[in-house]
Amino acid sequence: MYPEIMVIPMREELTRLGIEELRTAEAVDHALKGSGTSMVVVNSICGCAAGRMRPAVRMALEKATHPDKAFTVFAGQDTEATERARGYFTGQLPSSPSIAILRDGQLVYMMARRDIESREAPAIAADLKAALDKFCARPVAS
Repeated sequence: MYPEIMVIPMREELTRLGIEELRTAEAVDHALKGSGTSMVVVNSICGCAAGRMRPAVRMALEKATHPDKAFTVFAGQDTEATERARGYFTGQLPSSPSIAILRDGQLVYMMARRDIESREAPAIAADLKAALDKFCARPVAS
Protein backbone atom coordinates (compact mmCIF):
# COMPACT_ATOMS: atom_id res chain seq x y z
CA MET A 1 0.00 0.00 0.00
CA TYR A 2 1.10 3.51 -0.78
CA PRO A 3 0.70 6.43 1.62
CA GLU A 4 -2.80 7.85 1.21
CA ILE A 5 -1.42 11.30 0.40
CA MET A 6 0.05 9.84 -2.81
CA VAL A 7 -3.22 8.37 -4.05
CA ILE A 8 -5.60 11.21 -3.20
CA PRO A 9 -5.13 12.93 -6.60
CA MET A 10 -5.74 9.61 -8.39
CA ARG A 11 -8.91 8.99 -6.37
CA GLU A 12 -10.13 12.54 -6.99
CA GLU A 13 -9.57 12.29 -10.73
CA LEU A 14 -12.54 9.89 -10.78
CA THR A 15 -14.64 11.16 -7.87
CA ARG A 16 -14.68 14.67 -9.41
CA LEU A 17 -16.59 13.07 -12.29
CA GLY A 18 -19.34 11.99 -9.90
CA ILE A 19 -18.06 8.42 -9.65
CA GLU A 20 -18.72 7.11 -6.15
CA GLU A 21 -15.79 5.55 -4.38
CA LEU A 22 -16.46 2.24 -2.64
CA ARG A 23 -13.94 1.49 0.11
CA THR A 24 -15.42 -1.57 1.85
CA ALA A 25 -16.71 -4.95 0.74
CA GLU A 26 -20.09 -4.11 2.25
CA ALA A 27 -20.32 -0.90 0.25
CA VAL A 28 -19.57 -2.84 -2.94
CA ASP A 29 -22.34 -5.36 -2.24
CA HIS A 30 -24.81 -2.63 -1.42
CA ALA A 31 -23.96 -0.72 -4.59
CA LEU A 32 -23.86 -3.60 -7.06
CA LYS A 33 -26.78 -5.74 -5.92
CA GLY A 34 -29.32 -3.24 -7.19
CA SER A 35 -30.98 -3.17 -10.58
CA GLY A 36 -29.93 -1.10 -13.56
CA THR A 37 -26.54 -0.48 -15.12
CA SER A 38 -23.35 0.16 -13.19
CA MET A 39 -19.87 1.04 -14.32
CA VAL A 40 -17.08 -0.04 -11.98
CA VAL A 41 -13.64 1.45 -12.48
CA VAL A 42 -10.81 -0.44 -10.80
CA ASN A 43 -8.36 2.39 -10.19
CA SER A 44 -4.66 1.80 -9.75
CA ILE A 45 -1.49 3.67 -8.97
CA CYS A 46 0.13 2.20 -12.11
CA GLY A 47 1.49 5.23 -13.92
CA CYS A 48 1.15 4.27 -17.56
CA ALA A 49 -2.07 2.27 -17.73
CA ALA A 50 -4.04 4.04 -15.00
CA GLY A 51 -2.67 7.40 -16.10
CA ARG A 52 -4.33 6.79 -19.46
CA MET A 53 -7.45 5.09 -18.12
CA ARG A 54 -8.62 7.90 -15.82
CA PRO A 55 -8.63 10.60 -18.56
CA ALA A 56 -10.26 8.08 -20.92
CA VAL A 57 -13.13 7.59 -18.46
CA ARG A 58 -13.63 11.36 -18.36
CA MET A 59 -13.58 11.64 -22.17
CA ALA A 60 -16.02 8.75 -22.59
CA LEU A 61 -18.48 10.13 -20.05
CA GLU A 62 -18.50 13.52 -21.80
CA LYS A 63 -20.19 11.96 -24.85
CA ALA A 64 -21.48 8.50 -23.94
CA THR A 65 -24.73 7.21 -22.54
CA HIS A 66 -24.26 7.21 -18.78
CA PRO A 67 -24.79 4.14 -16.63
CA ASP A 68 -27.40 4.41 -13.89
CA LYS A 69 -24.58 4.36 -11.35
CA ALA A 70 -20.80 4.67 -11.50
CA PHE A 71 -18.39 3.40 -8.88
CA THR A 72 -14.68 3.04 -8.32
CA VAL A 73 -12.50 0.85 -6.13
CA PHE A 74 -8.75 1.31 -5.70
CA ALA A 75 -6.59 -1.77 -6.24
CA GLY A 76 -3.75 -2.09 -3.79
CA GLN A 77 -5.32 0.43 -1.42
CA ASP A 78 -8.85 -0.73 -0.62
CA THR A 79 -8.11 -4.44 -0.88
CA GLU A 80 -11.38 -5.87 0.45
CA ALA A 81 -13.52 -3.58 -1.71
CA THR A 82 -11.46 -4.39 -4.80
CA GLU A 83 -11.64 -8.14 -4.21
CA ARG A 84 -15.40 -7.97 -3.67
CA ALA A 85 -15.90 -5.93 -6.85
CA ARG A 86 -13.81 -8.43 -8.80
CA GLY A 87 -16.14 -11.13 -7.52
CA TYR A 88 -18.84 -9.58 -9.73
CA PHE A 89 -16.60 -9.80 -12.80
CA THR A 90 -17.51 -13.41 -13.53
CA GLY A 91 -15.01 -15.30 -15.64
CA GLN A 92 -12.43 -12.49 -15.63
CA LEU A 93 -8.95 -12.60 -14.14
CA PRO A 94 -8.06 -9.82 -11.68
CA SER A 95 -6.85 -6.81 -13.61
CA SER A 96 -5.96 -3.29 -12.64
CA PRO A 97 -6.70 -0.88 -13.92
CA SER A 98 -9.89 -2.11 -15.52
CA ILE A 99 -13.44 -1.01 -16.27
CA ALA A 100 -16.52 -3.18 -15.96
CA ILE A 101 -20.12 -2.60 -16.94
CA LEU A 102 -22.78 -4.58 -15.11
CA ARG A 103 -26.49 -4.87 -15.76
CA ASP A 104 -28.58 -5.94 -12.76
CA GLY A 105 -25.39 -7.08 -11.03
CA GLN A 106 -24.23 -9.25 -13.96
CA LEU A 107 -21.10 -8.49 -15.97
CA VAL A 108 -21.85 -7.49 -19.57
CA TYR A 109 -18.55 -5.80 -20.53
CA MET A 110 -14.97 -5.80 -19.30
CA MET A 111 -12.02 -3.67 -20.36
CA ALA A 112 -8.95 -5.25 -18.78
CA ARG A 113 -5.47 -3.83 -18.34
CA ARG A 114 -4.36 -5.51 -21.59
CA ASP A 115 -6.96 -3.35 -23.40
CA ILE A 116 -5.63 -0.20 -21.75
CA GLU A 117 -1.88 -0.28 -21.18
CA SER A 118 -0.54 0.07 -24.71
CA ARG A 119 -3.10 2.59 -25.96
CA GLU A 120 -3.64 6.31 -25.64
CA ALA A 121 -6.58 7.82 -23.74
CA PRO A 122 -8.67 8.80 -26.83
CA ALA A 123 -8.62 5.22 -28.16
CA ILE A 124 -9.53 3.81 -24.75
CA ALA A 125 -12.31 6.41 -24.47
CA ALA A 126 -13.71 5.48 -27.88
CA ASP A 127 -14.02 1.82 -26.88
CA LEU A 128 -15.54 2.70 -23.52
CA LYS A 129 -18.01 5.10 -25.13
CA ALA A 130 -19.12 2.38 -27.55
CA ALA A 131 -19.62 -0.05 -24.67
CA LEU A 132 -21.55 2.49 -22.57
CA ASP A 133 -23.76 3.38 -25.53
CA LYS A 134 -24.43 -0.30 -26.21
CA PHE A 135 -25.02 -1.55 -22.68
CA CYS A 136 -26.43 1.52 -20.91
CA ALA A 137 -28.88 2.87 -23.49
CA ARG A 138 -32.47 3.06 -22.31
CA PRO A 139 -34.99 1.02 -24.30
CA VAL A 140 -37.16 3.13 -26.57
CA ALA A 141 -40.78 3.08 -25.46
CA SER A 142 -43.22 2.08 -28.15
